[in-house]
Amino acid sequence: QVQLVESGGGLVQAGGSLRLSCAASGRTFSSYAMGWFRQAPGKEREFVAAISWSGAHTNYVDSVKGRFTISRDNSKNTVYLQMNSLKPEDTAVYYCAADRGAYASIRENDYDYWGQGTQVTVSS
Repeated sequence: QVQLVESGGGLVQAGGSLRLSCAASGRTFSSYAMGWFRQAPGKEREFVAAISWSGAHTNYVDSVKGRFTISRDNSKNTVYLQMNSLKPEDTAVYYCAADRGAYASIRENDYDYWGQGTQVTVSS
């Protein structure tokens, strides 16, 4: 069992930056691939970024490439999402998820555990 707690969301102006954190419980964090997803009002949840258990492999949705960076610190059981050059269309609830598989999957159904989400609002 893995419990995930996101933090770092908030209100920011367009062009600004935020760093989301996701703290995981459990001693097997380093064996999980981790992902970030988001859900905007009235829309389905979508993949944002993922990182393999070692951090060697990452995947991003095209709309955030070059602006967002996913990273992890296995010694702290934490995964991060650095978000730069934020746009109003990035406004959403951001969810952290853990996948018992090793690879950085982009598929929501591959993820076994989910956090409660943190709100990110980007004003124009």
